Amino acid sequence: MHEPAFQEVIEPPAVDRTPPSTGEGASQGLNRRRFIVGAGMVAATAAVLHANRPAPVAAQEQPPAMRSAQRLSAAATGGGPPALPPLAVIALNRMGFGPRPGDIESFHALSSTEEAAFEAYVEQQLNPAAIDDSICDAEIASGQYKSLNKSLTQLWIDYVENQLEPKNDRYQPFKDVDKVTFLRAVYSKRQLIEVLADHWHNHFNVFGEDYWAAPTWVHYDRDVIRGNMLGNFRQMLEAVAQSPAMLYYLDNQSNSGGNPNENYARELFELHALGAENYMGVKPLEVGPNGNFIHPAPKDETGRPLLYIDEDVYGATTCFTGWRVDGDTGLFKFDASAHFPYQKVVLGRSIPAAQGIKDGRDVLDLLARHPGTARYISRKLCRRLIGDFPPESVVQAAADVFLVHVDAPDQLKQVVRTILLSPEFRTTWGEKIKRPFEYVVSVLRASEADFAANDGGFGWMYSSMGQPLFRWRPPNGYPDFRDAWSSTMPMLQRWRMVNWLIEWRYGGEGSNKDVPRLLFNHPPNLKTPILIVDYWSLRLLGQFLPDSERTSIINFMAFGRSPESDLPAKQIEDRLRYMIALIFLSPSFQYR
Repeated sequence: MHEPAFQEVIEPPAVDRTPPSTGEGASQGLNRRRFIVGAGMVAATAAVLHANRPAPVAAQEQPPAMRSAQRLSAAATGGGPPALPPLAVIALNRMGFGPRPGDIESFHALSSTEEAAFEAYVEQQLNPAAIDDSICDAEIASGQYKSLNKSLTQLWIDYVENQLEPKNDRYQPFKDVDKVTFLRAVYSKRQLIEVLADHWHNHFNVFGEDYWAAPTWVHYDRDVIRGNMLGNFRQMLEAVAQSPAMLYYLDNQSNSGGNPNENYARELFELHALGAENYMGVKPLEVGPNGNFIHPAPKDETGRPLLYIDEDVYGATTCFTGWRVDGDTGLFKFDASAHFPYQKVVLGRSIPAAQGIKDGRDVLDLLARHPGTARYISRKLCRRLIGDFPPESVVQAAADVFLVHVDAPDQLKQVVRTILLSPEFRTTWGEKIKRPFEYVVSVLRASEADFAANDGGFGWMYSSMGQPLFRWRPPNGYPDFRDAWSSTMPMLQRWRMVNWLIEWRYGGEGSNKDVPRLLFNHPPNLKTPILIVDYWSLRLLGQFLPDSERTSIINFMAFGRSPESDLPAKQIEDRLRYMIALIFLSPSFQYR
């Protein structure tokens, strides 16, 4: 058994157990900083996260700190998987970043049955243009993000060519997208779009603060990722390959016939299309009796290799020689003088000499139509939308749709629909936890925070959680497995962030008076710890907490009183926001 993460516990000041007076002292609350910033918050949270059995509403020993994702699941359920929540909760947490107040009611209003409402919600979210998003649009417009509506060429001229002018910060487009991404996730009603944008940015990962990526980051986000993520995968592949951000990030800008650079071609195979799961290893091409090259991988009925080898990467590298960024406009251009013009072999296919730019497009065609690509892309989408290890049945169903509609302009939309309407989507819960971005946004949404992305301190505080947007340096993107985000340090950073949101943004004067607040308007008729905890768990999660989490939070709210007795108004005032913080830190709130 692990030792507790914190040994020293700072207790809150004792709460007066007499009825609240009407004097001046009645309005004085707990020393909030001393209580939350101290390890008492961590200790109280640990009691919620690690209780392994439902306990009576009474004092109980503090369990050890959580160290693994498995322990997180066990905390909520006594050792087994957590109970399946209502379908609305599943949909709003996995197709979006968690419900805002009123979202669950809006979900149910779509139809008379939960199942029909779910299907209607899926169709609604898959047709974002029909969703009124004026509230989110107004939030973005108020921020005056001046780079958002500029074309690629205008971005290039303003932030690359004229970067030395004081008004043109080379990194402004990156900063604007970073802030607006938060605003969209918090305020947009087009929640599935924001989830998919996050997914595809990780799939086609580029380090956005790169010297060459940052000036055109608006183009990469708007035109390349968002412009294609419900469209055709083949078109998306080419848009990515020809974007300034990717051409510079993976060095294809310097890939030439006389000096080949395989960085882009290798990641195209390993991360963007076929995936490492379809890599056969270092195997030579065999030479046939007629001098032709024979691929060593097993073949399908058409003779197509089912796996790729390093020779395929080398061949593709030469196919993409001469793919460049026009230094005057930022647009893609093909430089025939830098192209390797001779015959190549990729995935068992001979690519003729003297084709020019068509060489690279032929490679993209081969990859986009490959069954291995269909399974790999479908598996990653299933992992994002269902669980870390989705059943092969739903992966294959999505891959079949991917291949049947390989030329359709809405190919990816149809793949996503297949995954969302699958039985596996409806019946899976607790296999994933929210990553830092998802977690923080869900807190802001659940609390109806008056959030503005320009608030001082938020970006710095958020980045310490380990997932600063668009800043993952390796090309594989932020990990999307539960284990990567459920160890001690990621959980500690969640405690710190909730601490900061609850404490520093709960009212305040001076430098805090104009920053967003989490809104906690408590119904005055709810006075017992049981009623208070049940109300707020339903309000924030859309469901009641399981007993293994609920009991500890009720004990915290009661603070020695009977959980069924009315609390003094002062005790409710003093402890309410910290009790809400414990709900935010509960396993149930962190599942997706």
